[in-house]
Amino acid sequence: MRAAEPSGLLVDSIRACGLKVTAPRLAVLRVLDLAPHSTAERLLAMVRAELPGTSLQAVYGVLAAFTGAGIARKIEPAGSPALFERRVGDNHHHIVCTRCSAVHDVDCAVGESPCLTPSNTAGFTVRTAEVTYWGLCPDCQTATLSTLSAPAPLSNKGAR
Repeated sequence: MRAAEPSGLLVDSIRACGLKVTAPRLAVLRVLDLAPHSTAERLLAMVRAELPGTSLQAVYGVLAAFTGAGIARKIEPAGSPALFERRVGDNHHHIVCTRCSAVHDVDCAVGESPCLTPSNTAGFTVRTAEVTYWGLCPDCQTATLSTLSAPAPLSNKGAR
């Protein structure tokens, strides 16, 4: 996690994309800066520490405005609720743990498969590629190895 931007920079980010600065927008942006790859529900829980009366609908409204304005990005890994982040405009990708759902950024592998060029563009001009890599994070790899190497529990089944 990176350190939060000072409030002045957050205000400038909101204004720069043509949005009015409001307390909910500022709070959501501050939390999103601290907790990338968060669901709307997680953001709500954190925003409520600052603005107790905030609703989930309000958070979704702010996130829609931010993604529409280009200061936040919505990612939708298969089988997961939508996640939101502030890192935009660089065509980066994500790696998701299939066990614990941890998400990390992966820089684009420009010039290499799989995100260089589609085999058939169907006449489209490609501007970005979105790739989601799936695997086990280091913690889940360790947990899996521990489970596999643990001795089987002893049983008295069949003993007389």
